[in-house]
Amino acid sequence: MDSRFKAGFVQFDVRKGQVEANLKTALRYLAQLASCNVRLAVLPEMFSCSFDNENLKEHSKHTDDILNELSSLAADSGMAVCGSLPRIKNGRIYNTQVFIDIDGKLKAEYHKIHLFRPTDEHMYYACGSEMVVVDSAVGRAGLMICYDLRFPELARSLCVEGAKIIVVSAQWPEKRKDHWQILIRARAVENQVFVICANRTGRDQELSFPGMSMIVDPTGNVLAAAGSEETTGCAVIDPGLTEQCRAMIPCMEDRRQDVYGQDCKLC
Repeated sequence: MDSRFKAGFVQFDVRKGQVEANLKTALRYLAQLASCNVRLAVLPEMFSCSFDNENLKEHSKHTDDILNELSSLAADSGMAVCGSLPRIKNGRIYNTQVFIDIDGKLKAEYHKIHLFRPTDEHMYYACGSEMVVVDSAVGRAGLMICYDLRFPELARSLCVEGAKIIVVSAQWPEKRKDHWQILIRARAVENQVFVICANRTGRDQELSFPGMSMIVDPTGNVLAAAGSEETTGCAVIDPGLTEQCRAMIPCMEDRRQDVYGQDCKLC
């Protein structure tokens, strides 16, 4: 049985506070990916309202309706959908990445662990405390959001827990675009996994965003990459390539728990 499938990303200018407009744009691009038989589509970070932090409580009220829309699209098209948006849990607001499987069911929610303090995320969002790996129709996927890319401990931990794909939703700025490319490929190579990343485009006050969404294979090859325009992209994911890479260079087997420490997820 052929286990290969298409994965894709959506990148667009996420309009600050404009939930209805952003959802309309996201659904339009998701429909384009579905028409290309994509089985997993990734949206940018905070795709529903961007970082309209002063109005998060109000925007969070729309999240359940947005998830219902995405669930209907996923079930109708047989395409899993992943992206982050504000979510209220126990009275606290989280930057939450959701994973909706091809049957339209919400399979996982990941609350962003690493909040970006230079833009005061920690002042508006509660900090997540659990990593998330989801068993899905397209395989076992680890979830990450933007700043998480700078923490190899998290990516490795996801892979130790069996992730064969890492999915990243982001709002990564133009001035650090070189880091974006380097870190995506590094996380892919060091863990021998596919990394599927969706970034936003456009501007938000003084910040500009380069797009540059990417899909990278376990050897570091870029399978799909976007420029700065609003667009979608897709590539074929071959899960067998991960096993081939790990058989050729057995990094996962050669880890030294006795040196790194038994409780270190990096080991």
